[in-house]
Amino acid sequence: MKSDFTEGSVSQQLLHFSLPILFSNLLQASLLLITGLWVGNLLGSAAFAAVIVSTSIVVVLLAFVMGVNNATLTVFAQLKGAGNEAETRSYLSAFTILLTGLSLVIGLGGYVLAEPLLALLNTPASIADTAQQYLQVMFIGTLFLTGYNFIGSLLRAFGDSRTPMYFVLLATVLTALLNPLFIAGLNMGVAGAAWAMILAQGFAFIYSLYYLAGRSEIGLPAFQLQWPKSAEIRTILQLGVPSGIQMIVIYAGMTVIMAMVNNFGEDVVAGFGAAQRLDNIILLPAIALGAAVNAMAAQNIGANQWPRVGQITKVGIIYNLGAMGAFACVLFIWAEPLVTLFISDQGSVAFGVSYLRTIALFYPFIGLNFILNGVVRGAGAMFQILALNIISLWILRVPLAYWMISLYGEIGIALGIGISFLISSLFSIAYYRWGGWRSKQLFTDRACQ
Repeated sequence: MKSDFTEGSVSQQLLHFSLPILFSNLLQASLLLITGLWVGNLLGSAAFAAVIVSTSIVVVLLAFVMGVNNATLTVFAQLKGAGNEAETRSYLSAFTILLTGLSLVIGLGGYVLAEPLLALLNTPASIADTAQQYLQVMFIGTLFLTGYNFIGSLLRAFGDSRTPMYFVLLATVLTALLNPLFIAGLNMGVAGAAWAMILAQGFAFIYSLYYLAGRSEIGLPAFQLQWPKSAEIRTILQLGVPSGIQMIVIYAGMTVIMAMVNNFGEDVVAGFGAAQRLDNIILLPAIALGAAVNAMAAQNIGANQWPRVGQITKVGIIYNLGAMGAFACVLFIWAEPLVTLFISDQGSVAFGVSYLRTIALFYPFIGLNFILNGVVRGAGAMFQILALNIISLWILRVPLAYWMISLYGEIGIALGIGISFLISSLFSIAYYRWGGWRSKQLFTDRACQ
């Protein structure tokens, strides 16, 4: 795959670059699904509940370190576009030291504080011990998870999205194979499921290191460990901190929406849960396109090729409208059979179908947010993206959902969320068009601009 996005056909590059990201996201999503299926079938519903509770804690505590990892894409893509090998080598060392330190601190802290964290979530006593076992093992593997995700982001920044897909594929296959062996074969229970996942991620991390060691053709300079400069730490944190906070903002907003849904009883909750599972799959193409335009725009911003950044944005919007429009049509036609893949109760199915057919009308707008915010993120304007997400979730989505529910009852859930997609896309358009993100400078070295 061509790694230089500063020349060539934008439409072909975006398509070829985004597809492996899409498959990687699908594989990543399947990791937790595979673990849940094995645990639920081999150990029962109580063990499954313990894994669900533990996973929610892991996701929140890793939000910051994964936010710092997300900064990898923008920083190295800009440096790739600028052709600055010395800065690339220096930032590679800085990211390695910072992410390793953060992973160890969070892993140790999560391991030690597992019991009080579970108590904070009011975890039922019947599953608390099981959840603690799973949680502590998962925190042991924090470095592996961070490591192979960092190398994957680094390769995408240099234009290679296919190889990181193989890393995730390896982790997924090993997770599927090791789970029954550890859970039932070695009789390790829920802890075995956690060990299966972190060992799978560990092998993926080792393979990614091996791959990097033998691949100089992608343009990465030889690794040289050196103490990071204060300017490098400042740049990484300026990008990583808002990304981490953004993750927390998103999860907190989703929790509030879920609390509103819970008020309508188990039929609506089940229908909403089924619809959300489909939502998570349907939005993956928009997420992949957003990540792709992030890397492509960042390379061209680093090379100071602004007209090409505009082309990337236009092609990304066109692809988004096509993909999200197609999914909207699919949902209108096949909403009911899709929902019944997860649930069968008539009341739950009816709500899930109604929700999906309503929210489908607004899919192109949420996809538009991913594209425009991905381009802006390529310039390094992370605080601005954080502000847009706060507006989208806390100023628009939560209040609108509450208002629509008060007017129309359970039907208002989809209306409120969908209208927030529409209005938040207008904010994203406005900031893309008139905001100051184009003047953002990540590096003190002017050669990188």
